[in-house]
Amino acid sequence: MPVHDYTDEKKWLIDELTPDLIQIHGLKRVLYRTTTKFQKAQIAETKTFGICLVLDGKIQSGEKDEFIYHESLVHPAMITHPNPRSVFIAGGGEGATLREVLFHKTVKKAVMVDIDKKVVDMCRKHLPTFHRSAFDDRRARVIYDDARKYIKETPDRFDVAIIDLADPVEEGPARMLYTREFYQLVKNKLEPGGIMVVQSGQSGWINLKNFFAINGTLRSIFKIVRPYQVYVPSFVDMWGFHVVSDTLDAAALSPREINSRIAQRITAELKSYDGSAHRGLFALPKRLRRQITRSRKVITDAKPISVY
Repeated sequence: MPVHDYTDEKKWLIDELTPDLIQIHGLKRVLYRTTTKFQKAQIAETKTFGICLVLDGKIQSGEKDEFIYHESLVHPAMITHPNPRSVFIAGGGEGATLREVLFHKTVKKAVMVDIDKKVVDMCRKHLPTFHRSAFDDRRARVIYDDARKYIKETPDRFDVAIIDLADPVEEGPARMLYTREFYQLVKNKLEPGGIMVVQSGQSGWINLKNFFAINGTLRSIFKIVRPYQVYVPSFVDMWGFHVVSDTLDAAALSPREINSRIAQRITAELKSYDGSAHRGLFALPKRLRRQITRSRKVITDAKPISVY
């Protein structure tokens, strides 16, 4: 899609959810804006969700509710693994995904690979409440590179892989990181008994093709594929994820076991995720369960997908 200047600095931040649906936020100020090699980036303070990271006109994280997204992305996979020591993160420029990973006492190494150094530097400076100094943790290694190139070439292996990328917009930097070939590369670098989670886009009412296609693609590679979702207010929709493995089933853990593992492993007090929330994440509505089982699309390098 063409890149526009979505910000009227006097009044509004206009977030284009789809070509047919936008939301408009009262705007207090723009803290910072830049154009990188890959995208337009802004840090804007809204009246609805506080300070937000905005990439190519779309809100990626809002100060007031980012914990919902990041806790839901990170902890189901991390808690399901019996002893996650090494973690690979693709994307995650705000540092909030890295923050949640490092809350786990078992983690010895977390490698975050993001292609856009300018965006990460911007977030380090202007979004301290998002990353909470996670970039400076001795267990963290931040690499500025294409995540596909890195995972193909690295000799390292990981217990958990977290794919936290921007949506696959046409000609965007993440489009080739949603294909079967990329997911297979990641799987090849998982330790035996490893687990991967993928942010999978909108899963509520509109623009579901990406969610369904990711599901079909992952089913072609992994034995256990569990879709789940959570409502993220700043995204104005249910947001989808998939947690996948050949041996571990995140949906099989009881709330009691989840709470026990949280108490043993996690150093911070979580705001959203616990045993009851975990069970709710995987309770997809009947309509969505029916539609997702009918989807047979597999995303490939030859036929990548874009949101719109």
